[in-house]
Amino acid sequence: MASSRLKYLSLGVLVFQTTTLVLTMRYSRTLQGEGPRYLASSAVVTAELLKILTCVMLVYRDHSYSFRALNSIVTQEILNKPMETLKLAIPSGIYTLQNNLLYVALSNLDAATYQVTYQLKILTTALFSVFMLGRRLGVYQWLSLLILMAGVALVQWPTDSPGAPEEQQLSAGSQFVGVVAVLVACCSSGFAGVYFEKILKETKQSVWIGTSSSACLGWCSG
Repeated sequence: MASSRLKYLSLGVLVFQTTTLVLTMRYSRTLQGEGPRYLASSAVVTAELLKILTCVMLVYRDHSYSFRALNSIVTQEILNKPMETLKLAIPSGIYTLQNNLLYVALSNLDAATYQVTYQLKILTTALFSVFMLGRRLGVYQWLSLLILMAGVALVQWPTDSPGAPEEQQLSAGSQFVGVVAVLVACCSSGFAGVYFEKILKETKQSVWIGTSSSACLGWCSG
């Protein structure tokens, strides 16, 4: 019973976090105020720093709140395995690019269009998992992916809207930039996620250690 409640609680928190994040990012990128707008790269670096701190705290908790054990596991899994750590530079760099692209997309698309289009990452993740991990998808899974593609295509279907031709042209140009940014982010998200999963399966490394290493490399590259 407790595990079932935790599962639904985690799902609710994930939905709340995803929706509020998109709305907050969109609002912050379109808010008209005095002074220069914040840099997207600064927000990405701050997010990666928070990921590092969160993962370190989780590793610290998993080792009975012992600084000695924390230092030992970090030294053993990160510093003493430089080649394994360098492998994480690929997904960390891709995630850094992806997070910057999301700010570009939300600066040029409304929140609803962005949220629906960004769900194509489910399709890209499925395709990369088939090619890179050798997974097999059933008929209903492929059908669900096709329905997802159709839904995204309908969202992007052009509609006539009143306004000056110049305003419509600028709006169309901005929307094109936003859609391209989302599509590139979907491809990068799918590849980086599957690649990261492949690394964790091959090295048997802790997910929190791997995530913190990736976030650290992403923070440095950002």
